[in-house]
Amino acid sequence: MFETNLTYQSADTKNNTRSQSAGIKNDAGRYYPQLRLIKDHLARYGVMIGGLGVIVAIVLIFFFLLYSVFPLFVPATAESVAHYDAPEKKLGRTVLLAMEEQNEMAARFTDSGQVVFFEAATGRTVDVKTVPIPAGAHISSFAQGSPAEGVVIYGLSDGRAIVVKSQYQASYTNDKRVITPSLAYPLGEAPLVVDDTGAALEKIAVKTDGTNTIVAKTADKVRLVSFEKKESLFDEEAGLERTDAVLDMPVFNLTDIIIDKEQRNLYLVSSDGRLSFFDVSNKSAPVIRQHQNVVAAGEKITSIAFLNGDLSLLVGDSSGLVSQWSLVRDELNRPALRKIRSFKVSDSPVIDIHAEQRRKGFMTLDADGVVGIYHSTAERELIKEPVGEPGSVAATLSPKANAFLVQSGDNMLHFWRVENEHPEVSMKVLWQEVWFESYPKPSYIWQSSSASNDFEPKYSLVPLVFGTLKAAFYSMLFAVPLSLMGAIYTAYFMAPGMRRYVKPSIEMMGALPTVILGFLAGLWLAPFIETHLAGLFSLFMIVPLAVMLFAFLWQNLPEDVRHKVPEGWDAALLIPIILLSAWFAFAVSVPLESALFNGSLREWFKAELGIGYDQRNALVVGVAMGFAVIPTIYSIAEDAIFSVPKHLTVGSLALGATPWQTMTKVVLLTASPGIFSAIMIGLGRAVGETMIVLMATGNTPVMDLSVFQGMRTLSANIAVEMPEAEVDSTHYRVLFLAALVLFLFTFIVNTLAEVIRQRLREKYSSL
Repeated sequence: MFETNLTYQSADTKNNTRSQSAGIKNDAGRYYPQLRLIKDHLARYGVMIGGLGVIVAIVLIFFFLLYSVFPLFVPATAESVAHYDAPEKKLGRTVLLAMEEQNEMAARFTDSGQVVFFEAATGRTVDVKTVPIPAGAHISSFAQGSPAEGVVIYGLSDGRAIVVKSQYQASYTNDKRVITPSLAYPLGEAPLVVDDTGAALEKIAVKTDGTNTIVAKTADKVRLVSFEKKESLFDEEAGLERTDAVLDMPVFNLTDIIIDKEQRNLYLVSSDGRLSFFDVSNKSAPVIRQHQNVVAAGEKITSIAFLNGDLSLLVGDSSGLVSQWSLVRDELNRPALRKIRSFKVSDSPVIDIHAEQRRKGFMTLDADGVVGIYHSTAERELIKEPVGEPGSVAATLSPKANAFLVQSGDNMLHFWRVENEHPEVSMKVLWQEVWFESYPKPSYIWQSSSASNDFEPKYSLVPLVFGTLKAAFYSMLFAVPLSLMGAIYTAYFMAPGMRRYVKPSIEMMGALPTVILGFLAGLWLAPFIETHLAGLFSLFMIVPLAVMLFAFLWQNLPEDVRHKVPEGWDAALLIPIILLSAWFAFAVSVPLESALFNGSLREWFKAELGIGYDQRNALVVGVAMGFAVIPTIYSIAEDAIFSVPKHLTVGSLALGATPWQTMTKVVLLTASPGIFSAIMIGLGRAVGETMIVLMATGNTPVMDLSVFQGMRTLSANIAVEMPEAEVDSTHYRVLFLAALVLFLFTFIVNTLAEVIRQRLREKYSSL
């Protein structure tokens, strides 16, 4: 027997040695094969690398969005390129400076009728053109008609005027661009008679676009003359048809005349700071609309110009203030001038204002020679630089607003380059109410494009954030009760056999593409709800009542009848009850709608409560997106409830608690971290949803809490507008900013959710 024990010990020793050579002993004294250990290490490092990869991807996405958005907030800069003596100074005093689009050629209009074309960067004279002033007359007034078209007008001492247009022709010689300047005469080279009495034209203004309108002040009157080309099938030189009118306006203190590009609105500026607004749509019968003081008492108007689009006037005064006045409809739907904003640009008088030709920005020049560049809508001061000596004579801003030219008091010309890519964006534009042109009051507006070239982009993110939260709120309002109640019943009350069918079926809903849900919501659900709105409200009332009534009757049935249905399977009996009660709700809604709401609940809402109805609205989005969110919340919450240790529920029941008390006091508290995670993940899904809100709403960025109105969300806005946005444009980068806002919102919400979940876990882990 002793030998036998030795034999067994020898065999055990050999097996132990073999095991040690094939594996590694752990703390519990067991041996794992080497292959299993390798797999364990690979799995651990694979999970770690995957997790780090997710973190790195999120960080890279964040920095890419930040990289795309950062240029929006880079400050504008201006750099001096050259300064030189004004070319051909002997030809007269400068009355206007102008530059062509490429910033290569500039023009100096003089008071003697000479136009000097020169290189903007060097001052080298390229050409000198002479306006044909008739003998016996001299120039008595001058005005710029349209900066974009290069039109100017010379008023003469004999009551006539000459309209001149500067042109630049680009050609290429030896692969080098050559710009050739010239002058054209849109209304003919012969002077036009404006005042038939021959009185000198002391102030003058012109607009040429189809109809040609000239307004001139003489010593005793303000005359409006319209020239329209006659149409003839046989004679190309058909001549001009003239219309005359005299404005009822005192002229002794008139200092400036401005006409808008539509030739409908005329503004006369007086030295006492009063602005007179005339409607000149009918050129033969101008109508005075308004007299308005546009500067403070004791101040004078020192400069005035249209903002791009000619919907607003920029008024500079002797105190260094520039105010923006825009036409706004009053209570009687009549256009009236209202001050919508102002800029304190200097402590010295503002002597010149030049508006950008493509954006809502403008440049100012004060008496001290300080140039400022501003954006009206964004209310931003972009650049403020002293240029040359005080007493500046003239200035101009290039058509692309990327350069300017100033003639200082010592007759030196200063040429500057400007970097100002995204002036339209500011914190005020993005997040505060802004008073846009033609709007009756400040508002939150998103409108990034329009058919008009004079359009003012509106980049408020507030309506988009509002729409995102509104869509998420109504979808969660629909999804959370259904998904949580379903998860509670499935995990705690339902029979295991039934749960094996119900849980996978609901989870399979999560695999349904949201584009299908959006398609069904937009083309089927929205028209169905519009037609059966009363039935939908009846459904929310009748179905719960039917379920509670059935539950009451079921509880009062004899036990031998109730026990024929296995415990946990009685929920299946509710399926026909829900279907029948839903059918009954829609059937009974028709006579109820006719009896109580005059046949249409939608019209009753509008007539009695002032609530409009949009077919694709938040109600449709809530139902459709709720179905997309339900599987996510249900699956996570059901797993959390089902994973509550059984000894807790058994112990609670053993102590005398009812199943419902056990559920509310033990199970839900223990599972609360998982339930909270389910709700927050569902919220993140709702906030980031794109296709459903894209197809099931009107995509109108309105701020209305009504469930019957649509909205536009951040994600849907990006999906709609990004394909058409010009790369690196302001619109393009603002869309990336919207994506960054959405990213930060979900990140912050998820971070707070995780903090709350951990606290809930610590609080109820001792149960």
